[in-house]
Amino acid sequence: MNSQLGPIRTFSDLRDRVASEATTLCLAEADFAPDFFDLRTGLAGEIFQKCVNYRLPLAIVLVDPARHGERFAELAYEHRRHPMIRFFPSQDAAEAWLRTVG
Repeated sequence: MNSQLGPIRTFSDLRDRVASEATTLCLAEADFAPDFFDLRTGLAGEIFQKCVNYRLPLAIVLVDPARHGERFAELAYEHRRHPMIRFFPSQDAAEAWLRTVG
């Protein structure tokens, strides 16, 4: 994460991190504000929908999705085979997937 930019709180924050020529994106748990993990805020849904709309594959490195609650763990599980947004337990696994879609 670029600490000068702070955590992602809106899609605009995410867009600010993406280079114009980027074709994929890999983010870690620390890159997101707590609102991302609270599904009631809609932030995760907004980010996911925008990534799908812009055809920007997103890999999220998150060792233990259940740490953020049962609903968030379900969301991560549901995205295990999503074509554009997936959760991974390690950076290596995330980058390997991104190489196949990017």
